[in-house]
Amino acid sequence: MRMPRFAALASALLLAAGAALFGAGPAGAAADFGYVALGDSYSSGLGAGNYDSASGNCKRTTRAYPALWAAAHAPQTFSFAACSGARTGDVMNNQLTPLNAGTDLVSITIGGNDAGFSDVMTTCVLQSESTCVSRVNQAKAYVDSTLPGQLDQVYNAIHSRSPGARVVVLGYPRFYKLNGNCVAGLTEGERTAINGAADHLNTAISKRAANHGFAFASVAGAFTGHEICSGSAWLHSLNWLNVSESYHPTAAGQSGGYLPVLTSAA
Repeated sequence: MRMPRFAALASALLLAAGAALFGAGPAGAAADFGYVALGDSYSSGLGAGNYDSASGNCKRTTRAYPALWAAAHAPQTFSFAACSGARTGDVMNNQLTPLNAGTDLVSITIGGNDAGFSDVMTTCVLQSESTCVSRVNQAKAYVDSTLPGQLDQVYNAIHSRSPGARVVVLGYPRFYKLNGNCVAGLTEGERTAINGAADHLNTAISKRAANHGFAFASVAGAFTGHEICSGSAWLHSLNWLNVSESYHPTAAGQSGGYLPVLTSAA
């Protein structure tokens, strides 16, 4: 079984430290470890607050899982390129520059915006259940017909630039706890359809990641019990005062949901 890249590096560092301590091998030897974080708002940290003003509309934050992982593991280089609203084309055009042959770890969430996540939620909030379900099915058809090719382009580009990197493709959470504590808002049928769309998207992303030899890391289990309507949500519900953060992980969702999943997969 292949040892995760970061775990292998940690083992090598421990062995090197032991060898130096006991006089075997060159003292002071150190390994370079480079981490690049790509993707959309779920990776930039939209919804977690404390945004870096220098990141502008990308809404990157130190509360996002890539920054938390880097703070905990201290890679020698860390490039945080994820950007709120990013689609696969944005990754291709704007985020790949930090990747190189020395990159050891890459993380990414991408595909939700290509599939029309924002429009699906707007439709379901403002229109009828039947219209919502129809829009969800339209998004699922896009995931089946078009998204795989777009993901292939991104994954091929990552591999081409960083062929030795451990690439972790993280998925998206289910938004709603069914039969939960929500007393208003979407119908149970709409919530069920939206959760089903998230599962459908994750399945498609997982298949493409596997075909490229990348690790797919599901966050659905980590968010179970912390969905909207759960009473302990790690996701923002609809907030008319800050619409952009709606349906995105809170700071707790980043640290308690995404971070441990990346840590296990890296």
